[in-house]
Amino acid sequence: MSSFGRVMTAMVTPFAEDGSVHYGMAERLAVHLIEQGTDTLVVCGTTGESPSLTWDEEYQLFQAVKQAVGSQAKVIGGTGSNSTQEAISATLKAAKLGLDGSLQVVPYYNKPPQEGLYEHFKAIARACPELPIMLYNIPGRTGQNLLPETVARLAEIPNIVAVKEASGSLDQVSQIRCLTSAEFKIYSGDDSLTLPMLSVGAVGVVSVASHLVGKQLQRMIQAFEMGQIQIAAEIHLQLFDLFKALFITTNPIPIKLALNWQGWDVGKTRLPLCEPAPQTVQKLEEVLGKLSDQVNGMSV
Repeated sequence: MSSFGRVMTAMVTPFAEDGSVHYGMAERLAVHLIEQGTDTLVVCGTTGESPSLTWDEEYQLFQAVKQAVGSQAKVIGGTGSNSTQEAISATLKAAKLGLDGSLQVVPYYNKPPQEGLYEHFKAIARACPELPIMLYNIPGRTGQNLLPETVARLAEIPNIVAVKEASGSLDQVSQIRCLTSAEFKIYSGDDSLTLPMLSVGAVGVVSVASHLVGKQLQRMIQAFEMGQIQIAAEIHLQLFDLFKALFITTNPIPIKLALNWQGWDVGKTRLPLCEPAPQTVQKLEEVLGKLSDQVNGMSV
């Protein structure tokens, strides 16, 4: 089970003016992201508006992105569900389409206990033993926290190889690292916590900001790995306002706005997500304006 690299981009899903998925734009954006430092593309995750996509749209996106990038980068699909059988079916389909892995979110709404979470992920992994699986813990959206002890049990299953940890708790990351082997990879699910999480055993980030600053994130992580802590901290601090601005309202509203400003016609978000408020637009403009000179002057 191979690594997903340092920088994984949680890719937006482009929409055309009529609200349909713009597969051609998704292909072009995927290639661009790889050129800008992305190691692995995460398709149809939270940032990709997976709750608003049909399974048919998701499968077509998986195919389009995988064909566009070929062997240049890995592609993993968000095939999780709060229905175990639905998740198994979607993950089997992703494996047949040639994807390099699956992102499996904690089941949402039904709030299973820890034993239910363990059995859910174990069933998916055993149904698709050839496909590497990344667990995805984001309690703010799912209503349930995947505890470190449960992650450690799941890490014993051979094809459960990583976790995207978005609980916001460094203590939780530390506990996971204490309870799992070095072969089990921890990824930050929050751009602003990437550097702190590296210090307690994470290896990279599943990023939103990498749509805009992928090379800078790569440089930050590489600097940390080489012991250049001051350089890593400087990059983190230069990007910190961007990290926070991209979550000033519900993701992916801000990142889609920023991409559209940059000339990437990714369209609007689908309902129930909506247009950003004027104050959100103003704040994002301010942060991007301030950041542009800094980013242009950074050595990557």
